[in-house]
Amino acid sequence: MDASEQNKSKVVVIDSLQSWDFHVTQATNQNCPVVVHFTASWCIPSVAMAPVFDELASSYQDLLFLTVDVDEVKEVATKMNVTAMPTFLLLKNGAAVEKVVGANPEEIKKRVDGLAESTRVSLA
Repeated sequence: MDASEQNKSKVVVIDSLQSWDFHVTQATNQNCPVVVHFTASWCIPSVAMAPVFDELASSYQDLLFLTVDVDEVKEVATKMNVTAMPTFLLLKNGAAVEKVVGANPEEIKKRVDGLAESTRVSLA
């Protein structure tokens, strides 16, 4: 594995409502929880959270990590009732089970860890 593969983000960038539906449906069918970062290029706290989100995606490879730019894919933000950036949604079986608004790395890590843990328990 070369360096570019090691540095490749595990976060999937959502660029349309169709790609959102595809990834969420696929994850739901595979009983895979989803963590979503709703962001905007003009929002400094959102941009600052991107490396934290990438790090989480590398650490929790049994979860699907998605990022949605609210200006590029307004339909998804509207569908999920996202009105502030950054917003982090944790989905299980296609439904939101947790919502964290704001750039709070420790809280995000705690919630993602809880989601991963609850998934491991339910699969055991």
